[in-house]
Amino acid sequence: MKILYAVQGTGNGHITRAIEIIPYLQQKGDVDILVSGIQSDIELPFKVKYRFKGMSFIFGKKGGVDFWKTFMKLNSLKLLKEIKNIDLKSYDLIISDFEPISCWAAIKSKKDCIGLSNQVATLHPLAPKPKKTDLIGKLVLQNYAPTTFNYGFHFKRLDGSVFTPIIRKQVRDLIPTDDGHYTVYLPSYDDEQIVRYLKLLYTVKWQVFSKHYKKGKQIKNIKIFPIDSELFLKSIASSKGVLCNAGFGTVSEALFLRKKVMVIPMKKQFEQACNAAMLKEMGVPVIKKLNLDNIPKIKKWLIDDTIVKVDYPDNAEEIVSIIVENHTGHKKIKADYEPSNYPIFQ
Repeated sequence: MKILYAVQGTGNGHITRAIEIIPYLQQKGDVDILVSGIQSDIELPFKVKYRFKGMSFIFGKKGGVDFWKTFMKLNSLKLLKEIKNIDLKSYDLIISDFEPISCWAAIKSKKDCIGLSNQVATLHPLAPKPKKTDLIGKLVLQNYAPTTFNYGFHFKRLDGSVFTPIIRKQVRDLIPTDDGHYTVYLPSYDDEQIVRYLKLLYTVKWQVFSKHYKKGKQIKNIKIFPIDSELFLKSIASSKGVLCNAGFGTVSEALFLRKKVMVIPMKKQFEQACNAAMLKEMGVPVIKKLNLDNIPKIKKWLIDDTIVKVDYPDNAEEIVSIIVENHTGHKKIKADYEPSNYPIFQ
């Protein structure tokens, strides 16, 4: 059996999940890997057959996505050429972790494409939604990487198609401790803004991880580190708590390690607004932005030692087996709609 596994390269969560999934796929057949996107800090330890620039969202410095930079880096003609030129006819199974080129190429080839990501889970009917719906953001999420069948990940299991997060072995093997510091990862904020507000909480030790520093730096009670996967995991594992955006990977790993968490959903990101709605329902504190008005809420979180307890079993092999059984061989599920309709959770 020939399998194409396509991974979104924007952010690290997709890549770390792929590291766990790919070995189990390789047990099922011959696997080719496709990666598109330009904002991941982690490399896959596997041979990548297709590597594309794709469609990456560029982080801004004020808590959200910089749509102007995103637009300027988007080469639509090149993107269309990539979609047109990739040949999917030989693949028996196509799986996409929110990777658009594989999805649109599957539509072109009239082949099924299996969605396997946390993004598709946010659209599930049982998933909590933000009180104010971002119609444009929801539309983008539905059509960015359209698929014919979906299996998702959320912070808690919803049904037979939405699972708890895949936690990488590297994290499962960690032994959590508490050295008293708090780990901070807010890539959509300018470092100066982060320092300006965290300095006000001068009795707290902060370890901030930044995309803009190549060397570490100490500013009063704040240590700033460059992005380094090993160092970042060490910081979280030995932290008292984690302050981060409402992305999926970092929050899942922090919850698994029994750390208290506070999230700031990235502005103009419907997915993160949905994540924040689920986390709030679970008891994780959520603030809208990092500013002076929210310092009292951060202080309250620092004092409160409540930890949201989760159960995240090692489920990667189970999920791969379910997908292969459902979508290959004589038991293959037949779609009652054309791939070109690309509905989500119909």
